[in-house]
Amino acid sequence: MEETEKEEVIKRCTEMLEEMMGDITVPRNIRKSLGMMKNRLLNGGESLAIRAAAVISELEELNSNPNIPSHARTALWSVVSNLETISVEE
Repeated sequence: MEETEKEEVIKRCTEMLEEMMGDITVPRNIRKSLGMMKNRLLNGGESLAIRAAAVISELEELNSNPNIPSHARTALWSVVSNLETISVEE
């Protein structure tokens, strides 16, 4: 996978996270966590694979929270599956 394709995946994932952050049916503490994950993805200090792997880990932990609405849980898994394409490639 080329670097531009990886950046496109990151962009798509951050857009999905932003959508969930704007959803008022998602609890505030979860939206705050999503914002931190989005910032971590956009932080250029680490390689894409490391950023993706870290956010995947955080998303999997967040998915175990019983307060997440089912539609948000599905969206989180979609972000995870997109990010897994990056972390496996490098």
